[in-house]
Amino acid sequence: MSPVAFFILSLLLFTLGALAFLFKRDLITQFMAIEIMLNAANLALVAGAKTWASLDSQVVVFFVITVAAAEAAVGLAIILLIYRQKKNIRSEEINLLKG
Repeated sequence: MSPVAFFILSLLLFTLGALAFLFKRDLITQFMAIEIMLNAANLALVAGAKTWASLDSQVVVFFVITVAAAEAAVGLAIILLIYRQKKNIRSEEINLLKG
C-alpha cells in the first residue's frame, strides 16, 4: 500500500473517533473514541516516516503509545470511580462540580 492510502485511512479513523466522541454519551465509548484518535495519529506519523524516509516520526510514535497506555490506566480508573460514586456512566447525567 502506498503512504497516501495510510494517510487516508488515518484521516478516516480520526474522523470516526471524533464523531463517536461528540455523539456518544457513554464515558466508555468516549474513552474508546479518544484511543481511536490517538491510534489514527500514530498511523499518520508512521506513514509520514515511510514517506520521508525518516525515523523521527517513529520515535514520536513510541512516546504517544506510552502516553496512551498511561491514559488508558488512569482513564479507566477514573471511570470506575465515577461509576462507584454515581452508579451511572452517562456523561450528560454526571455533574461532579455541583455542590
